[in-house]
Amino acid sequence: MKKNDCKLWQVKTWGIPPKANADFVYHMEDVLRVYQLPYDRHYPVVGMDEASKQLIGAVNAPLPLRAGRVTCEDYEYERTGVCNQCMCCEPLRGWRHGRVTARRTKRDGAACIRELVDVHYLQATRIRLVLDNLNTQTGASLYEAFPPEEARRLLDRLEFHHTPKHASWLNMAEIAIGVLQSQCLDRRLDNADWLRSEISAWEARRNKKQAKIHWSFPIAVARHKLKKLSPVIENSHLPT
Repeated sequence: MKKNDCKLWQVKTWGIPPKANADFVYHMEDVLRVYQLPYDRHYPVVGMDEASKQLIGAVNAPLPLRAGRVTCEDYEYERTGVCNQCMCCEPLRGWRHGRVTARRTKRDGAACIRELVDVHYLQATRIRLVLDNLNTQTGASLYEAFPPEEARRLLDRLEFHHTPKHASWLNMAEIAIGVLQSQCLDRRLDNADWLRSEISAWEARRNKKQAKIHWSFPIAVARHKLKKLSPVIENSHLPT
């Protein structure tokens, strides 16, 4: 791979702009600042992300598992649909919750947020919610799903922190989705109920262990490694 090709791969994979970008730096440091806050159960820092899951069934029954042999599956399969996973996680507490929906609409996103506020964090004063730039994860989605009074009630309990555009890797909920995929969903599941059951069991096991995400990319490291993204400020341009 040529050197320039490697740079292009990095931009496409990690979503890092090729040149100085103040908007990227602003949103990146806003999220990283929130991650550096100490644990506070009244003001929890929670990441929220979504991912699609292809439901796949077997055409021919697999050969059963037995001593000395793994389960053998036929290469042929059938697609039985697609559903959406909404993942919420609080890294400092070691808590996560997955919600499976048939679609990924603004109403589905709003329902996930309301569950977060009214069920999982009923006692919190305000939830610091880290989100990507999906149109299902904004305050507007609450107004599309609920009457204005209800939408406002929920928003008064929320503090939104959006990652930079094309930089969802800054959302720790994406890490939680990756762990879920590798530990639980890297196999054929042919219906949403089965998917819910498997996610629920994985979630309970991980929450019991209080498995945490140890973030090692603070603002100081980001400023050093991504120095090229900060616009150069000339002294002559400073206000007098």
